[in-house]
Amino acid sequence: MSEIGRESDEELEPPEALEPPEALEELLEEIVDGLGLDVEVEIEQAEGVLLGRVVGDDVGLFIGRHGQTIDAVQHLAQRIVFPDGPSPVRVVIDADGYRERRAETLRADAEDAAEEAVRSGRPIELDPMPASERRVVHEYLRDRDDVSTHSEGEEPDRYLIVSPADD
Repeated sequence: MSEIGRESDEELEPPEALEPPEALEELLEEIVDGLGLDVEVEIEQAEGVLLGRVVGDDVGLFIGRHGQTIDAVQHLAQRIVFPDGPSPVRVVIDADGYRERRAETLRADAEDAAEEAVRSGRPIELDPMPASERRVVHEYLRDRDDVSTHSEGEEPDRYLIVSPADD
């Protein structure tokens, strides 16, 4: 067998299994390097959440238009870090506080929709959004007695409806 054949065989051997935090850090480092970003990658583990944070001045490309890139990275990271299927630990990817800023915007939109639903007596349809963002709206409005929420549609165009509460 030639040298090239042996090298190829060696590359096909699976790498040692990494713990989820190390696997996430390696994945994010590879992505930001591939994008040519001058940023730091931080990993934080809390109960039920593995947070990967990208910190730096140039994270716009990583976030993407309307958060599409960061959402895709988060989805892929969940599958790569926990390849054996659903995990009780949720992977969350953030870039310079994007997730909290987005959550504040979603809560404001949810509040406006709830007020409009109560005022008009009609259901209000929000724009399509990923499951993680729909969860923010559902949780924010959950304690209000004057409105209810539910999701409709098929991914990726699934959206949330805020309706006046039934009397």
